[in-house]
This record gives sequence, structure tokens and C-alpha cells, in this order.
Amino acid sequence: MPVTYEEFADSRLTALLRYAVMLTGDPHLAQDLVQETMVRVQLNWRRVDRADAPERYVRRMLTNQYLDWQRGSWVRRVLLRAEPDEALAVRVDHAEATADRDQVWSWLSRLPRRQRAALVLRYYEDLPDAEIAEVLGCAVGTVRSAISRALATLRAEFVEV
Repeated sequence: MPVTYEEFADSRLTALLRYAVMLTGDPHLAQDLVQETMVRVQLNWRRVDRADAPERYVRRMLTNQYLDWQRGSWVRRVLLRAEPDEALAVRVDHAEATADRDQVWSWLSRLPRRQRAALVLRYYEDLPDAEIAEVLGCAVGTVRSAISRALATLRAEFVEV
């Protein structure tokens, strides 16, 4: 039974936003990414609804939008920084977990977008290599290579600390 755009958006928007936050590292940038993607989804809803797996199709749209931001005009205005923005920093004294989380964000922010997307899809979304390849639009071997390189980079960063 086909679902409407509104039903799809109601049921999947929160999960898409969580995924976008993991990709961008910035909740505000993630909201912009999801909004831009959902506008495109609405404009192409018939094609999306006819897909075998509409959620996977939309996740791929969102991932492609994220990967293509370099070419977009507003990526010049909003950049993911290795150092947190002081204006956005929470002034609450959190425990070691917060410091660890910030360090992980710092490391992830240094990875190329495709590698970061592959790691998020594997370890946050818990997708198998074949689905990651479908979302990223590449071969399974490319996914494995991207994840391997990303993990090697993160390991090297970890050793430095």
C-alpha cells in the first residue's frame, strides 16, 4: 500500500535528522540538510514512493546532498570546523564522556566526507557493506576501502593523543 509524503515524513524525519547530525556534526547544519533533502523528496515523491525501499532511497538522496555540498553555494558560509564554535559551546561542566565525544567529533571532522559517511552508515546506522555501497553509489570494495582508510586515519589520530 503506497504511503503519502506526509506519512513518510512523519515516520522517518527524526531518524533522518539523527543520521544527518552524525554526518555533519552540527545539529543546525543537519536540519538544513534534512530540509533541503525533504523538499527534493516532496518534489519527486512519485519516484521515491515507487522505489523498492523508499527510506533507503531518501537516505541516499540525503547522503548525496551532503557529499555534494562542496559545490553548493552555502557550504562557503557554513563549514564543519575541527574546533567547536565558542558561541555554540555549552558552558556546563560535563564529565570525561563529553571530552571523549568532542575528541571523536574532532577526529571525524578531519575525514573526507565519503569516508565519514561510510563510517556513520556502518557504525551508527548499522548497515551492511552492500547497503552502504547502494547509499553511496559505489562498489562494495570501495566501501570497505573507505572504511579501512578512515579507521586507519582515526587509529593514527588516537595514537597521537
